[in-house]
Amino acid sequence: MTSTVIYAGDQRTVCSHLRSGTQIETDAPTDNKGRGERFSPSDLVATALASCMLTIMGMRAGEMQVDLKDVKVEVEKLMKTDPRRIGGINLTFHFPAELTLTERQQTILQKAADTCPVIYSINPDIEVNVNYNWPVAV
Repeated sequence: MTSTVIYAGDQRTVCSHLRSGTQIETDAPTDNKGRGERFSPSDLVATALASCMLTIMGMRAGEMQVDLKDVKVEVEKLMKTDPRRIGGINLTFHFPAELTLTERQQTILQKAADTCPVIYSINPDIEVNVNYNWPVAV
């Protein structure tokens, strides 16, 4: 078993990772009867995609002795209605200006990110747009 999720009331859940004991809470968003004080479950889906892409990219970067510390991904989740669902995810990668990579390294890292397990798990009806803001290649 990976985790447990307990309903805490008022559209909030407490999610516990069994191996580490870490917890996160979720709330329904304010536009869907919630408090919006925590990530919503659908926020976590979009955020998990960015996290997975960065993790896989980091693995490949490590193999190339490249440090991706401080790479930031902006996540935008777009909802649809009837039925309520995620309609799109926009990700924008921002790389530190001092990160010096060749075009080949950028391509390798981008291909690694584009093949993360989460992206293969997202319904094809969800439009995923990814923008890589690479620093100038050397």
